[in-house]
Amino acid sequence: MSDRPVYEFPADLIEKLRAARHVAVLTGAGVSAESGIPTFRDALTGLWAKYDPMTLATREAFQENPRLVWEWYTWRRNRVGEADPNPAHYALVEIERRVPHFTLITQNVDGLHHRAGSVHVIELHGNITRVKRFDDDVIVERWEDNGLDPVRCPDTGSLLRPDVVWFGELLPAEALQTAQAAAVNCDIFFTIGTAAMVEPAASLPRLAMNYGTPVVIVNPAVTLRSSSSLYLLKGPAGQILPALVQATWGV
Repeated sequence: MSDRPVYEFPADLIEKLRAARHVAVLTGAGVSAESGIPTFRDALTGLWAKYDPMTLATREAFQENPRLVWEWYTWRRNRVGEADPNPAHYALVEIERRVPHFTLITQNVDGLHHRAGSVHVIELHGNITRVKRFDDDVIVERWEDNGLDPVRCPDTGSLLRPDVVWFGELLPAEALQTAQAAAVNCDIFFTIGTAAMVEPAASLPRLAMNYGTPVVIVNPAVTLRSSSSLYLLKGPAGQILPALVQATWGV
């Protein structure tokens, strides 16, 4: 007999999800945490315990010590490479297969949604597995790292940096516009594993609600109250989302 918790979902939520032509989803660090990836603000460990991540993820820190920042992101990239998508990632893939139009907006930089099989993914904060030139933001596929000097583009000599959005930088304009359009035009909007406090991503569920769209919040620490247009599903996304897929489509 399964020891998984049994979730009961509002009948009207199931009906809305079955009838939806466009589902939009915003995911945050809580989804990645269920794959064992620490949230950005978790205390660093090992050799990095003495550093504050808030001071490393900036252009200024990189310009001052590009080697240090590069090594920190290499450490993070290696940790991401050791992680696997969890049931929440795969449940979102299943939803995408079953609705005509699906937009997955993520604040996470680990690429796990792609690895799970999601197709229509908007990476608001970039992807830590990619590297780009510091001078012009062009993605670079190959480079040499001698373990000592700052890593540079073999073609232009530009310093290389992770393809992520640092503090003080703007989100990619096209990605943000596409995400906002999805929030306006979707039939149901999910916010999963995020407190939705960091702008401008935090404005997306509010934007959906302003257009009369039902919003579903999946979070173990949710404290708001449900209403006819706001559904609060309290618990781990890796348990709730598979159960919601099962309740909606029987799979």
